[in-house]
Amino acid sequence: MSPKSPSSFVILAVVFLLFNGVMFTVNQIEQAVVVRLGEPVRVIKDSGLHLKIPFLENVVFFDKRLMSVELSALEITLGDKRRIMVDAFGRYVITDPLRFYQSVGSENGVLNRLNPVVLGSLSSVLGGVSLSSLLSDTRISAMNKIRDEVNKAAKRFGINVIDVRIRKTDLPTQNSEAICKRMMSEREKEARELRAKGIEISQVIKSTADKENAIALSEANTKVQILIAEGELEANKIYTEAYSKDGDFFAFFQSLEAYRTAFNSENSTFVISPKSEFFNVMKGK
Repeated sequence: MSPKSPSSFVILAVVFLLFNGVMFTVNQIEQAVVVRLGEPVRVIKDSGLHLKIPFLENVVFFDKRLMSVELSALEITLGDKRRIMVDAFGRYVITDPLRFYQSVGSENGVLNRLNPVVLGSLSSVLGGVSLSSLLSDTRISAMNKIRDEVNKAAKRFGINVIDVRIRKTDLPTQNSEAICKRMMSEREKEARELRAKGIEISQVIKSTADKENAIALSEANTKVQILIAEGELEANKIYTEAYSKDGDFFAFFQSLEAYRTAFNSENSTFVISPKSEFFNVMKGK
């Protein structure tokens, strides 16, 4: 038989297909379950080349690494009767591939199995915790308790739950709206109280200022009247002393003051007798 004959190519192809059907490779990050006619027959956890019966057996691979699963959001009533929305996730490792294959089937089916277990544990544990405790460091002990409960229940699936964490917590939509309305009402009430208090303080300040202004004006007027009275008294005293010293000069001075006052206007008109005593100084008397 020539190496280049068609029959040789057929033989090589059959050998290649048989080789591929018999040999399979398990990577370092994988583990496998060999299934014969739908029934699992053995588990392979060691990496390398392995054998299987062609056409009768097939291999299902599972990851050895730490994997995560996104859980459904859940509305929970806390110990203080407050309702919150919890968004959580879990991390797990497949420790028993055979049991995992029999109970879960594939890695895509983990969510359907773990979701009710985790959500049930969340409702049970967080139902005895207040919102303030959940938002503080004490939530770590609650999350550890949830992890232990979920891990215990997940053993039957052939997995080990490493961690369960809450990604975020939020208030339900109707609660958020009610809280926003209450906060707005409280802020408006505070604003009204502050405005009323400001008006009251303003009126007090204005009233005090008006009172102090009236007192200051009254005191100033009193001081002015006192000063005027003292000035007039002093002037009269001076006039009296001057008059007592020289009566003629005082009379002369008073006459000059009378002339200055009377003739101050440019259009002054007098109807008076020339013999009046008013003109005595002018006459040299």
